[in-house]
Amino acid sequence: MTMTSVAKAAGVSVSTVSHVINGTRPVAPQTRAAVLAVMDELGFTHKPVARSLAAGSTVTIGLSMSWVSSMYGQELVAGIEAESHRQGMQLLLSDTRDDEEREERVVANLLAHHVRGLLIAPTAGWRQSTLRLLQEHSVPYVVIDRLQDMRVDQVGVENENGSASVVEHLLQIGHKRVGIITGRAGLATTSERLEGYRCVHRRRGLRVDPQYVVDGDSTEQGGRRAMMALLAARPAPTGVFIANDAMTMGALRALQDAGVEVPGQMAVVCFDDLPWGDVFSPRLTTIAQPSFAIGARAVQLLVRRIADPKAPAQTLRLSGEITHRESCGCRAKTDVVGAHATIPAQK
Repeated sequence: MTMTSVAKAAGVSVSTVSHVINGTRPVAPQTRAAVLAVMDELGFTHKPVARSLAAGSTVTIGLSMSWVSSMYGQELVAGIEAESHRQGMQLLLSDTRDDEEREERVVANLLAHHVRGLLIAPTAGWRQSTLRLLQEHSVPYVVIDRLQDMRVDQVGVENENGSASVVEHLLQIGHKRVGIITGRAGLATTSERLEGYRCVHRRRGLRVDPQYVVDGDSTEQGGRRAMMALLAARPAPTGVFIANDAMTMGALRALQDAGVEVPGQMAVVCFDDLPWGDVFSPRLTTIAQPSFAIGARAVQLLVRRIADPKAPAQTLRLSGEITHRESCGCRAKTDVVGAHATIPAQK
């Protein structure tokens, strides 16, 4: 049984089947479902781990991240689960709740279960505890989402480019005061998205007003508080970039409670697409992460690392997709930002 057989039966190209299997590019949900159904019907399996490790062995890997409250995190986990299943591996999941001490306990527990490798979206303080634990046990691991300045396998999205693109858009359509609600301090995603915001201002020769940069702590309540702070600024911004999905929900509630019209009185753009982003009125302009593909690629990197511990480290950044809906004050359209890139790991 080959990918060509699956492609023919599903009525798609071989490359589409490959993207579904390997998570290398986003595939429409209905197309992916059709391909997976044909694979099950034909009994097609794709298990490079089983080929590269001892025959008959069972490989268990662990996942350490904060994911329960985030739609992005749930889709990421779905990609990890799907690819783990296709690779013939067992997956143990643990939620860190973005707490450093809990993260250390979670990773220690996974190691106690003799996992062959780990996927980790690290907390802000992971280097002081969790990283040392991983190094002491010499377990293969892949960093996901929150990329690090270190020589290690990792995969995430183009945070800076995507953020810069939506902030640039607000400035281009006439907004002179654009705020940002940032994520939790110390996270790579927070610093990269903030840098995208700052970079656009530097390019245009604009000063970043500190009162327009507000910490939303990556949470719904934090987003609500941050939006209230922006509304209290004098003068208040006329546009805002919100740096994750949880904060977007809180910020929108704050705007609704304050009776602020979107986009007439406040244009809104946000990182992470939401399941109801095109249902909310006005519909939300978002940067959608290829979260399912990121999860699948992370598993593939871990498979490679388990099979070949001496392989050179890889850093992968996947493209985000900007969907312009009405919340920014524009007509709907879709753009892809940032190329799917493989860049050398930091030394």
